[in-house]
Amino acid sequence: MRKFTYLVPKTLDEAVSLHESYGEKAKYIAGGTDVLVKIKEGKMKPDYLISLKHILDQERPLLNHESGELSIGAFTTHRSIEKTSTVRQNFPILHDAVSNIGSVQIRNVATIGGNLVNAVPSADGAIPLITLDAKAHIYGTKGQRKAELRRFFLGPGQCDLDRGEILTKLVIPPLDARTGGAYVKHGRRSAMELPMLGAGVLLSLEEDMATCAKVRICLGVAAPTPLRCIQAEKYLAGKAITESSLLEAGKIAAEESKVRDSIRGVAWYRREMVGVLVKRMGIKAFERAK
Repeated sequence: MRKFTYLVPKTLDEAVSLHESYGEKAKYIAGGTDVLVKIKEGKMKPDYLISLKHILDQERPLLNHESGELSIGAFTTHRSIEKTSTVRQNFPILHDAVSNIGSVQIRNVATIGGNLVNAVPSADGAIPLITLDAKAHIYGTKGQRKAELRRFFLGPGQCDLDRGEILTKLVIPPLDARTGGAYVKHGRRSAMELPMLGAGVLLSLEEDMATCAKVRICLGVAAPTPLRCIQAEKYLAGKAITESSLLEAGKIAAEESKVRDSIRGVAWYRREMVGVLVKRMGIKAFERAK
């Protein structure tokens, strides 16, 4: 494997300064499950690796009981999120996703921030966070800024980070009353593999517990970036949640998708499954909301 210098800054400013000094020769590393693989395969050739291990918050997701916001440090591992009771009970759509990423060994090391900045279309963690209207907190030479996660992904392997910027935290706003969500990772087998499709649905109900007050539908591996199905959401908002309305929403989402043929699945099958999975996750989200 290519030799590199491993740097261990103690503060964000020090990490950003190091990256500024070494420029394209430097890469940040958190859990390393993606970076080290790319180095071994020769896809990435840094002279310097700047570790974020001793900087970013590694604590479990923290719920602010006054505001209802959920904060997740970008260096938090998937396993830590998976084992947090607040996530499992109040944000099950996120628990659905992180509990199915890789193996337990990988989830013990891989971080939620790394999953996002890697910006692959198959990133499971991105889908539920987008449905939850999460915001990314980013730090760089110009200080801190925030970005809507739905606008964070620019293309395969590309995200809204300028040179030297670091994703530090994710903040999920308070959930509306009577809200439920569900995510599914669909593949050819249940064993560890990248998804053929990912589908997440978040539903908020009116007081009658039957009518859709608000909905978010997001797909993974259905476009070059995670895809919000805006037209399907517009169709479902204000309607009674039934198998028929969810089926129609799934059909509209399938039409919005930009699926393609790949080694993991052909486009026509993926498009058919978008409709099926949106309906299934809609039913599951509806049950959880009630």
